[in-house]
Amino acid sequence: MNFIPPDFAPASSEIFMLIMVCVVMLADLTAGDNRRYVAYLLTQVTLLGCAILTFISFSTEIKQTFYGMYVDDAMADILKLMVYTTVSAVLVYSHSYISDRGLLKGEFFSLILFATLGMMVMISASHFLTLYIGLELLSLSLYALVALRRDSIVATEAAMKFFVLGALASGFLLYGMSMVYGATGTLHISQLAQIIQSEASSKEVLVVGLVFIVAGIGFKLSAAPFHMWAPDVYQGAPTAVTLFIGSAPKFAAFGFVMRLLIEGLGEMVSDWQGMLIILAVLSMAVGNIAAIAQTNIKRMLAYSTISHMGFLLLGFISADSNGYSSALFYVIAYVLMTLGTFAMIMLLCRSGFEAENLNDFKGLSKRNSWYAFITLLLMLSLAGIPPMIGFYAKFAVLQAVVNAGYVWLAVAAVLFSLIGAFYYLRIIKLMYFDEPENTEPLVPNSDVKILLSANGFAVLALGIFPQALMGLSLYAIQNSM
Repeated sequence: MNFIPPDFAPASSEIFMLIMVCVVMLADLTAGDNRRYVAYLLTQVTLLGCAILTFISFSTEIKQTFYGMYVDDAMADILKLMVYTTVSAVLVYSHSYISDRGLLKGEFFSLILFATLGMMVMISASHFLTLYIGLELLSLSLYALVALRRDSIVATEAAMKFFVLGALASGFLLYGMSMVYGATGTLHISQLAQIIQSEASSKEVLVVGLVFIVAGIGFKLSAAPFHMWAPDVYQGAPTAVTLFIGSAPKFAAFGFVMRLLIEGLGEMVSDWQGMLIILAVLSMAVGNIAAIAQTNIKRMLAYSTISHMGFLLLGFISADSNGYSSALFYVIAYVLMTLGTFAMIMLLCRSGFEAENLNDFKGLSKRNSWYAFITLLLMLSLAGIPPMIGFYAKFAVLQAVVNAGYVWLAVAAVLFSLIGAFYYLRIIKLMYFDEPENTEPLVPNSDVKILLSANGFAVLALGIFPQALMGLSLYAIQNSM
């Protein structure tokens, strides 16, 4: 039997990442307590190196390697570049926060890199096994990150809940995949569509398997009714970890849905469309209504995430390129808004104090008018008010839904969006119309100051000129299908 070595070039960034994770762990061990910044700098270098390798290998050609288990296409490259940029921004925003709380350790950076590697594998997976390995690498790293503050009962409880529910969801997903394998006889995602199209498989078994797969996807996206973990995990985890969970993994989740539902099970669109409609409507309803009652900002943003995931699912329901590209645009917009919002929360935190209540935003305009203005832009964007990027993201998704003939669904989404605007506008009211409970000035590091300002400006600029980002999203989808 002749062994043909696989082409390693399409996975060069993943291989580099794996090597650098080992380097970061070893460097942290030898650097000692006084030089923890070494791990931070090496992590940023790793992300930069991966970005360069991904950019060099960028091509419109679809390349498969590792015997068809791994794919490198335009969508994978663009999603990975988004992941590197987001993780790098998360680290910049988090640096002071984790330093003040004694979390500036090699474990934090190693787990962040392992989670990033898991996302990269998920995005390029073309086989059930590869997809599951990437998903578990990401999930296990996130469980450990949530429990990083070992002396905190709240963090430990959140990590346990996350782990138990995550394991349950993984079980659903595995069971669904095994049923699809039983019906089609293949684990290769790229071969599924052909086998289902040839009607050489049992439709009933496939549909049952699909139900379990959609349930697993619902959990990973924190879509209702599989959202129970999100508020507790968002609240219990250190804010830097919450920022990470709420941002970069959304790109991996998008890639996960595209590979599994669109590329693999696209022939069963009439079966999964109805399930996604139920998940979308429930997510928008539960997320927006429950968020109104929250006084903890992290719980409120968790419910906000649930409602935004409902909007994201609307893009997939249309089942065409425009719908998928609008969903990708929505993910990018959502991550941009989430990064800025959690960065503002960490800016309000100080040593020994966690700014987790809505009242902590009281009188922010009197403490620092510039950061109050940035928060204003972010809240208006999350609420979907023009001319912010959040408005255009919602508009693009609703347009795709209407074009697909689901006018009632678009009307329902607009109504839920109007309800959701209340809790974002409440923060603006607290910032500009209430007296501050704390008059201590906000003095971030210069890198955070520049990045947060750019973040707020991007939310405005990309809302006024969304064409380039929309074009990039459409390009990624059209060159990978």
